[in-house]
Amino acid sequence: MGDRGPVTDNIAVGPPAPDAPLPTDGYVGDPAVRAEWDNRYADRQQLWSGRPNGALVAEVAGLPAGRVLDVGCGEGADAVWLARAGWEVTALEVSGVALERAAGHARDAGVTVRWVHAALTEAALPPASFDLVSAQYPALLRTPDAAAERALLAAVAPGGVLLLVHHAGMDTHQAHDSGFDAADYVWPSMVAALFDDDWEVEVDEQRPRPAPDGGAGAHHTDDLVLRARRLR
Repeated sequence: MGDRGPVTDNIAVGPPAPDAPLPTDGYVGDPAVRAEWDNRYADRQQLWSGRPNGALVAEVAGLPAGRVLDVGCGEGADAVWLARAGWEVTALEVSGVALERAAGHARDAGVTVRWVHAALTEAALPPASFDLVSAQYPALLRTPDAAAERALLAAVAPGGVLLLVHHAGMDTHQAHDSGFDAADYVWPSMVAALFDDDWEVEVDEQRPRPAPDGGAGAHHTDDLVLRARRLR
């Protein structure tokens, strides 16, 4: 995805290999959310920068490659970078338009990614099976039962890492004419509030964002970075 902004919902189920055709009607989730994001991507030939997110690159540098879930993969920049680094990548995205682009980028890079076209809370993900769950600037919708937050935690394997990165300050924005209301979305503090003794927080900070040139969201200057390890 490059550098997703805080206006995305979540994720996706698709083919197990990048050379397989993406499903046209296998999406699992709210069709209105899919349509919204398909329209956003269709409006531009490229929505994001095309480069992996800086916080992801920095935080993954010391981790051994394993199985990773890329939540809200967009046009696939993070997924392709992770696959090139030796990770076994499952990448979820709500927009079929974005997944088509992501699959093309993976083919061009000669890497294999499992694409999933579904909402995070609807995706049939194997529990506790990913060594890394990466959610870079996701727009996960809040629900009374904290379904998205719990889905993130549930996907991490014992010993694995959850990495959640968001734009600093967005969580305090008031509703405005564009339709964005921070109260509708999940923020790192909400995920951290669910940690129990099974989790160890390794990073929880605000820091300058290595912003890419171009792409939606490039104007944001600071990140909230939450990295936690599941102990058991």
